[in-house]
Order: sequence, then C-alpha cells, then structure tokens
Amino acid sequence: MKTYIKNIIIITLAGFMWSCTKQPYYEIPTDENGNVVITGVAKTTSDGITTLDDHFTVTSYLPNAKEGDVMKVELLQLQTPPGGGSAQLLPMAGTQKEVTLGSDLKATVNYTRNEAKLVNVGDYVTVTFAGKTDAATFRVNLKEATSVSNPQYNSDDVDVIRGAGTANFTVTVTPASGAYSGDVLAKRKNGTNEPWQTLGTYSPGDAIPISGDDFAVGKDTMFYSFSTSQSGYTDEIVKQVVASNPYFFIKKAGKLTIASGKDGFNLLNGTVVAANDAKAVLTIGSGPLSVNQGSSWATGGKNISFVSSTIETYNLNSVNNAKNEFLAGTPVSSIDPSSGTGVYVFKLINGGSASDVLYGMINLTKITPGNSIEFEYRIGNIYDHRTVIE
Repeated sequence: MKTYIKNIIIITLAGFMWSCTKQPYYEIPTDENGNVVITGVAKTTSDGITTLDDHFTVTSYLPNAKEGDVMKVELLQLQTPPGGGSAQLLPMAGTQKEVTLGSDLKATVNYTRNEAKLVNVGDYVTVTFAGKTDAATFRVNLKEATSVSNPQYNSDDVDVIRGAGTANFTVTVTPASGAYSGDVLAKRKNGTNEPWQTLGTYSPGDAIPISGDDFAVGKDTMFYSFSTSQSGYTDEIVKQVVASNPYFFIKKAGKLTIASGKDGFNLLNGTVVAANDAKAVLTIGSGPLSVNQGSSWATGGKNISFVSSTIETYNLNSVNNAKNEFLAGTPVSSIDPSSGTGVYVFKLINGGSASDVLYGMINLTKITPGNSIEFEYRIGNIYDHRTVIE
C-alpha cells in the first residue's frame, strides 16, 4: 500500500510540474484570431546541370517565409574536415549568397559549374536556403549530356557480325540548358594502338553506321569515339565493340505429324500449319517418313534444298562452315530421316530480294515411325533476315 501511494504522489507531482513548464516545441501556431495556421512545405526545383552546361539554376518556394525576407544560400559538398576523418557535407568557401523574397515567396539562385566544382559525372552539391521562418535543401547532380546506343538494327540491339550487313549507333544529346544545336564527331580505330580515323560528322539522332566488314582480318576489336561540344565543354563517349564471325542467330524447334492440319511447318515463324498452306515450307511424307518442301509454298521461284552435314557442324554454328558444306554437296529437296546423320544444311529462297535468301541448319532429333518427325533448326545470318523471320 505504501508503494502504491508513493507512485500516485510521483505521478501527481510530475503532472503538476509539466503543466507549469512552458513547452514551446509543442505549441501550435495560430493567427490573431486564435485559428490554427496550417503551414506549407518548401518546394525546390531545378533543371539541373549536365556535362555540356556551364551553370545551373535552383528555385525554392518558401511558403512559411514573408515577402522581403532575406534567404542565405550556400553550397555544401563532401569534404574532409580540417581535423581529418571521413568526408562530410560541409559549406564550400565562396558560395554564400543572399536572395530577397518577392511577393511570390520564391528564391532563385544561379551557380556556375566552376563555383560548384562539378567536374566528373556523379559529382554533386547540396544547395541550402536558410531564413528566419523557413529553410530548404536541394541536391544537384552533374549528369552526362551525351549517350550512345548499343549497335542496333531496326531499333533492336544486335551483335556486330562479319558479313551480316550494316547496323548503327544513335547518339542522343540532352543538355539541361536547352536543345543541343551542335554536331556529333564520330571516329574509330581497329585496335588499341591504331590511330583514330574520322567516320564523319553527324546530327544527334542520325544513324551512324557500324559493320563487321569494317574490321580488319584477324582484328576483332574496334573502338568508336563520339564527341559533342557546347559552352566550352566537350563530351567524349568511347565504345568498344567486338565483332563475331558469322553465326545463325535464331534457334527454333518444330514437329511434323501425319495428321490433318499438323503436317506442315513454317520455318520462318516456327509454327505448325497444314501441308496445303501457302506458308508450309516443310511437309511430312509417309511410307516411309520424309521431310519435303511444301508444294503450295514452293511456287514463283520459292524453294528449299538440303545437303547432308554433321552434328559437329550444327553445334559449331558457323555460317561459313555451313555454306561451304552446302556448296560442296549435292542439294536435294527431300530428306530421308532413316539415312545419313539426321543433320542437314539448307538453303531457303523465299523471294527475289537478298533478305529472302536464307541459309540454315536442321537437326532431326526424334522420329516416331509412321507418325512424326521432331527437329530443331538454326536460321538467320544477316540483319535483314530479322524482317523476314518472325
């Protein structure tokens, strides 16, 4: 009982002391009529700065300040304290400025890139605004103004392949200060120690060509340089590209079955169709099983022919080896899966343009006598085939 009474006395005294002590941190702001004032939150914006800009502007809306208030502005940057230790955000000498608020309660300040000591992409400063009744902070990062795509064909990233045709780079330039009106200087060198050669001068967004055929024999590495300049600054982006020897870049699988609607196959989009479909590049024959070119498809010069090969050539996936085997063999328009290795090089002619001539390889993987033939195949060896193969 004594302990209980003692606790009551302590709580009562604490409550009395609390009620007698002014607590300014918990006071709710009110106007002259005693109404609660809901204060706003400062909002700070900036267009930022890039590697092709020489200055940046920051504007802060300070709703809790008053017209005529003087805001003290300065920059903070990661620095090692005078006494040593790890880097901290500390004020930068010579960056202190004062801005007087107008009726819009906005403070706008400008700093040059030199003032802010922004040198490399990723460098940043923190802008601070401090006044009697409001304050704000904002981080400004130095960003890259110039970017370069990977090698592309029809907006898709591609490997650079010898003999595959011409792909392209696209350069985008976006300074924070506005539209870029300059040019892009493109250069290349085939090897680390080779001299730079000028490719040309382009506008941002232009297709800058790149071809595996530009690489010297025995040299598979090319360096490309893209330079842009503005406001006394220059960006240079260097891309290293390794060219591949020709290979079939698409691999699919299929099945031919002796059943209505499943006895044809479209090699270009990898779908099963009926044998009498105009897109049935391959059809299945019975008694014995065979793989043939589709009679409804093989019209107007369209055809497919095969030359026997080996699983080693198939796994090597070399376009040059496959083509050489085809040229050295005797092409046939029908495959007997019960004989040979079950692996063939094929040449498919789907029309009159260069992109309609496709080489590939087919590997017969499973045969169910009197019923079906399963296979996988490789196809597509030039960029233009991407518009033919679905």
